Amino acid sequence: MKLHDLKPAKGSRHKRHRVGRGIGSGNGKTAGRGHKGQNARSGGGVRPGFEGGQLPLYRRLPKRGFTNIFRKEYAIVNIDALNRFEEGTEITPELLIETRVIRKMKDGVKVLGNGRLEKKLTVKAHKFSASAKEAIEAAGGSAEVI
Repeated sequence: MKLHDLKPAKGSRHKRHRVGRGIGSGNGKTAGRGHKGQNARSGGGVRPGFEGGQLPLYRRLPKRGFTNIFRKEYAIVNIDALNRFEEGTEITPELLIETRVIRKMKDGVKVLGNGRLEKKLTVKAHKFSASAKEAIEAAGGSAEVI
């Protein structure tokens, strides 16, 4: 193989098709839009969900349930994620964000009991599941609700 033999892989490079650039281009005059009609016009077309006047799907389907505006969304931490900390560390939501265990605090931090905790830690969070509290205390630590 020599330098003059090099060429791009098939299909990796293609020329952008420019419409409305003369009759010889094959897509001049109406620029692939056809003659007249809604989609031939500038700004033409229909809004998303419009079905030509037929009752749209989103209006035909029944509505169910409601959204509770008072719902609280907690940042979740499993106890096996706490094994990365040194023995005797006081774990706070700020420390969890700093060490990237959680990304955002949301409405608080909830500790769940998934996995095993091998270290004695003081954990401060907004909520604990029963199994998480049990596991933290079994390891000799303490779970404090903020």
